[in-house]
Amino acid sequence: MFKKILIANRGEIACRVIKTARAMGIKTVAVYSDADAGALHVRMADESVHIGPSASSESYLVIDKIIDACRQTGAEAIHPGYGFLSENADFVGRLDAEGIVFIGPKQHAITSMGDKITSKLLAKEAGVNTIPGYTEVINGPDHAVKIARKIGYPVMLKASAGGGGKGMRVVWDDDGCRDGFERATNEAKSSFGDDRVFAEKFIEEPRHIEIQVLTDQHGNTVYLGERECSIQRRHQKVIEEAPSPFVDKKTRKEMGEQAVTLAEAVDYCSAGTVEFIVDANKNFYFLEMNTRLQVEHPVTEMITGLDLVEMMIRVADDQELPVRQKDITLNGWSLEARVYAEDPLRNFLPSIGRLVHYQAPAETDTVRVDTGIEEGSEVSMFYDPMIAKLVTFGADRNEAIANMNDALDAYYIRGVSHNISFLNALIAHPRFIKGQLTTNFIAEEYPDGFHASDVSHDDPNLPIALAGAVHRTYMDRAARLSGQLPSHERMVGEHFDVLIDNKQHYSVNVTRIEGGYEVSLGPKLFRIITDWHIGQPLIHAEVNGQSVCFQFDRIGIHYRLSQRGTQIDTLVVIPRAAELSQFMLEKEPPDLSKFLLSPMPGLLVRLAVSEGDEIKAGEELAVVEAMKMENSLRAIEDVTIAKLLANEGETLIVDQPILAFE
Repeated sequence: MFKKILIANRGEIACRVIKTARAMGIKTVAVYSDADAGALHVRMADESVHIGPSASSESYLVIDKIIDACRQTGAEAIHPGYGFLSENADFVGRLDAEGIVFIGPKQHAITSMGDKITSKLLAKEAGVNTIPGYTEVINGPDHAVKIARKIGYPVMLKASAGGGGKGMRVVWDDDGCRDGFERATNEAKSSFGDDRVFAEKFIEEPRHIEIQVLTDQHGNTVYLGERECSIQRRHQKVIEEAPSPFVDKKTRKEMGEQAVTLAEAVDYCSAGTVEFIVDANKNFYFLEMNTRLQVEHPVTEMITGLDLVEMMIRVADDQELPVRQKDITLNGWSLEARVYAEDPLRNFLPSIGRLVHYQAPAETDTVRVDTGIEEGSEVSMFYDPMIAKLVTFGADRNEAIANMNDALDAYYIRGVSHNISFLNALIAHPRFIKGQLTTNFIAEEYPDGFHASDVSHDDPNLPIALAGAVHRTYMDRAARLSGQLPSHERMVGEHFDVLIDNKQHYSVNVTRIEGGYEVSLGPKLFRIITDWHIGQPLIHAEVNGQSVCFQFDRIGIHYRLSQRGTQIDTLVVIPRAAELSQFMLEKEPPDLSKFLLSPMPGLLVRLAVSEGDEIKAGEELAVVEAMKMENSLRAIEDVTIAKLLANEGETLIVDQPILAFE
């Protein structure tokens, strides 16, 4: 067995590999860029090596620097994680030449299956179901249009070396095809250094379901069931689960056997994933093979009891798989939610900055948190904005969903925007609960984006009652302060008004009882038992016998309460103050309609206009690149450009003015 391995990655997956290596008694080496000098994975590893500037193209993607780090530390093998160099055949070739073991498949398998054009040809030859399409390289926009017309719109344009939703566009007509080709090739070149793009028929109402395979160097191959990955946004997976609520035993066996056939056809050896697109009639078609560990691998681990990272390390050490197909059983149900630093209320724009407060839910047999950050960590503009993968387990799907809801409620992040409210809304959505999923789920259910009004609390009176109890806690503490003027001590009453947006007024009566409060709100009575103390970000309580968890923030004199994807800001005052509040003036926000503001932190890669230009609605104004994705900013009405306020190549912050209109 290896004595020391190097992890050629960062963040969550680097920490994940380190944990398994540590359990196996293997020492680890971390590599890091300037931006990651103080990162969690660097401190978890036994050794660490600095490999360059923050940009991944100058650090994590530089093969020579990774190999030099191995030489410096004496690491015998490299685990690539996912992304970066994990599917780079040249990297594996270099390691072979240096005598360093790659913990993953052999070079020929990556060459064959890592390239999506070649993989489709090989899959077809192996008898695996494939989607109609054009698997040769597309030479330009006009060629793309010609091919798309032959296949028939809608068509998916995909980067050959792509993954993670980058370099991918669905096009519905000729104009969209030309524009989509340009975007896909630009993103592919930026993300992977390879701008080749191919096309295939876009299947409507599809499910994205993948099969996990494990193979060793002794001719043994098994499949570990499927993962349902249909909940996606812009082709980026958001929620995954295993098994799928759609796949029956017969379909699982057929998909698994085809995945094994494909793996054996290319002499695959390691953990790999064969992705299929599945229609409403359970017809399935090969999509691609990921020749690496998948982001969503934990859900498979939860229902099989196997550690996939350990299996990869043992296979790389030329050991036989400890299991055969007859040994594989799927027990229970598991969900994974990807927690991202992004703002769902601003069209999911990425958010960067420091995690000022961070408290993950407690890990148990049914809750797992895979993360590479902690309180005080920085979310950088240079890398993927994932904060963590939150994984839950249950005896069945309903239990796994309930555990996920509770875990999301207990996940407290401040300092950057995050998508937890959106994840909770998805998990609680009736259509999700019924298992009626397609890759169009988010686009269909949230066609105009996600808004706070899209979710409502099961009992809207509960957070109002809780706000009353919280306020009573603050008032009781204030009454106990020493040094109060004699005969003028603070007297705490029981009657309060809870104001929401200074428009909705609710009268509550808050009475202290043993262990908590009784709050009456109209005809309803809430018995709130809690040991919450001021300063704690989570309010764990038992309300009328039911356990609840709310996230709590005090913002000035307001109380913000969040739960199950909902959030309310309340002001709790005495009744007389509530009467007078209607006379308070509201500050009007500044008029920014004459400016184009950067909707996200990122790099201004292109200004498409000049001062004095007359622009029609829909025309492109600028392109901002963030997290390796190009975002086109277009005019929403006819405008004239008055002044350019930023330069191409400039790094922008959120809401920074790019240009001004007349």
